[in-house]
Amino acid sequence: MLAVDTNVVVRYLAGDDPVQSAKARDLFEDTPVWISTTVLLETAWVLRKARGYRPEQIAWSFRLMAGRSTVTLQNPEVLARALEWTGRLEFADALHLAEAGSCEAMVTFDRDFARVAGKAEPVPVRTL
Repeated sequence: MLAVDTNVVVRYLAGDDPVQSAKARDLFEDTPVWISTTVLLETAWVLRKARGYRPEQIAWSFRLMAGRSTVTLQNPEVLARALEWTGRLEFADALHLAEAGSCEAMVTFDRDFARVAGKAEPVPVRTL
């Protein structure tokens, strides 16, 4: 199994470089790969900021990629929970919230995050 870096995942999902994207597709088709949660977080940022993906597009892309038999995720349960909230929350906020699953609440200064997330299960979000 090979761990993959953000740039490999971006090339695989975005298909934005003919040579590198082809190599990434071949890797994902033929080789067991492991993707860390931090790589997913960085990939979502690159797709949103540099490639103009909407949160729903990021979630759809991650679901397709995670469903491949060659892909192993560091924490698939956390990703699944974060993807449920992505769209109404930015992926990063959804991922932070999903990772906080054993805490009584998440506190933030971001009023929009707290308002939108509200009483998300299992971790409510409130402003500090």
